[in-house]
Amino acid sequence: MKKAARPVIILVFFLTLSFIAALVYRPEIFFRAPKPAEQRQSRIVIPRFETFGQGEAGSEERELAAFEDSMNAKIALNAGELLVSVLTQDFNGDLVDEQIIAYRNLSEPESRIYLGYVVFDRQISGYRRIWDTPTVVTRPGTISLYTQDVTGDRSVCLILTGMNSGEARTMTIFKHSPENEEESPFDKIAEIEIDGSIQIQETDRTQAYRMGLTAGKSFTIAAYGRDPESDNILDQLEIVYSYNTDTNRFEESRFNRIPGSQIEQRRVRELLSGGSQEFENFVSGLWYYVSPQGTLDTRQYIYFDPKNRELIFYSDEVQQVFTWQNSSATRYGIYISSQNISVTTLRRSVDIELESLNSIRVKIFEDVRLKIGVSDSWHGSYRKAEPRRGEDGRGPLSAVAAADASGEDGPGPLVSYLDAAYDGSIGKLVFLKSGEYELHSGNASSRGNYAFFTLDNRIVLELRPGTAAGFSRETYLVEPGSGGSPLPAPWQALTLVRVRLSVQGFQEVHEAAISLSLVES
Repeated sequence: MKKAARPVIILVFFLTLSFIAALVYRPEIFFRAPKPAEQRQSRIVIPRFETFGQGEAGSEERELAAFEDSMNAKIALNAGELLVSVLTQDFNGDLVDEQIIAYRNLSEPESRIYLGYVVFDRQISGYRRIWDTPTVVTRPGTISLYTQDVTGDRSVCLILTGMNSGEARTMTIFKHSPENEEESPFDKIAEIEIDGSIQIQETDRTQAYRMGLTAGKSFTIAAYGRDPESDNILDQLEIVYSYNTDTNRFEESRFNRIPGSQIEQRRVRELLSGGSQEFENFVSGLWYYVSPQGTLDTRQYIYFDPKNRELIFYSDEVQQVFTWQNSSATRYGIYISSQNISVTTLRRSVDIELESLNSIRVKIFEDVRLKIGVSDSWHGSYRKAEPRRGEDGRGPLSAVAAADASGEDGPGPLVSYLDAAYDGSIGKLVFLKSGEYELHSGNASSRGNYAFFTLDNRIVLELRPGTAAGFSRETYLVEPGSGGSPLPAPWQALTLVRVRLSVQGFQEVHEAAISLSLVES
C-alpha cells in the first residue's frame, strides 16, 4: 500500500513545483492583464496662452472672469449700496484675507464714495463689515484704491485717489491700526483736495529697510494747483506735505510758485473751460517724449485716438494698446482711465496737463496691485508731432517713421494710406485713402482700418478688422516686388508675411506668405 502511494506523492510534488515556477516566471497565465485602453495614469495639463486676436475667444473670457472674480465683495451690501471697487489682502497678518470695499449710497444726493472694512469672524465662520467711513470722492470712474507704506514704519496705509463733483483731485490716506481692529481699524492721516494733480513722491530706502531690519524714510505728497494771485492760467502752486510722527498726520512743509508758459490766453481758456470733449480733440494725435534736456525722442511716444477710444504707448520697440474708458476734465487738462486690451486686469490712469499749445505734461498711474512698476518711464513732457508729407494724422501709427524730426538722415516718412486694390490668394484687398480697407473673398466681405509704418527699417502693415470686439489686430511684414518703390506709390506687387510684435522684435507665426498684385483701375 505504501509502495503504491509513493508515485502519487512524487507526482504531486512535481506538479506543485511546476505551479510555483509558473507562478513566478509566467504570472500572466493565471492573472489576466488589463487591456491597454483601460489603463489610466495621471495627466499633466499645461495652460495655453493664445495670442490676443488670434486664439480662441475663451482666453479673453477667462481673463475677464478672473478680473470680475477679484471684484466680488465677500459680504452682501445693504439696500441702496452699489459696489465700486474692492481691495483684497491680509491687513493684520493673521494669514486670512480682509477686504476694503468702496461703494456708493444711492440714497444720498451727492453720491459720495464710502469705504468699508470687511474681516473674517471665526465665531460665525464668515465675513462681516466692522468699519465704514465717507470720503470726498464722488466720481466712481476716477478712483484708485491701493496700499503702500508711505510713512516708512512698515504700517499698512490705505490710499484712495479720485475726483469730486467740483472736478478737483483728491487723495485720502488711512493708516491701519491693528491694536484697534474692532473699534477704529484705520486712522485718517491725510486728506488733500486741489484743482490740479496730486502725487506721492517716493524716495529710495535702505537695504536694511528692504530686509525688514529698520524703518525707512517717509514719502512726501506734492499737490499742484492754480495760482489765484496770477493772471496767467498756467501758473501753478506746489504744496508739499510731509509726515509728522508726533501728530500722525501729513502736514504742509513747503510752498512754491511755479510759473507757467506765457502763451496765448484765449486759446488756453477755450481748452480748459470746454470740458473733456474739447481737450480730447486737442490731444488727438501723436505726441513724442521730450527729455529733461529738451531733446525730442521719437523712439517713445503716446498716440491718443479719442475717435476709436484707444491709447497707444510705444517705447523700446514695445507697443501697448489701451481702451480709452473714461475722461474727466481737470483744471489743467484731462484725467483718463484706461484698460489694456490684452491683459484686462491691467489698468492705467493718465493725468494730462496743458504745458503749451504744442506740449503737454503727462503723469501715468498704473494699477499698483499688479506690482509691475513700469509707469515711471512715461512721466514727463510730450510735444505734438506735426503732420508730414503724405500724412493726414488719422492713423494710429501715421507718423512713426519721422526720422527727419530728430535731425537724422533717412529715406523720409512712409505714406500711411493708399488708394489701390490688390488681388491674391486671400481675395481682393482694397486700400482706401480714408485709412479703411475692404477684403472680398468669395461671397464674404470684411472691412476695417489699416496703416503702414516702419520699424527696424522694415515696412510693416497693420490691419484692424472691424469686429464686434474691436480688439483684433493683424501685423504683416511688407516685401515689395522687384523694382518696387521704397514708398507705396502704389507698389505693383507685394508679399505679406504674418508676424507678431514682441520685446524680441518680429516673430513669425509660420503662416504661408500672401502674394498680391496690383489691380489696374
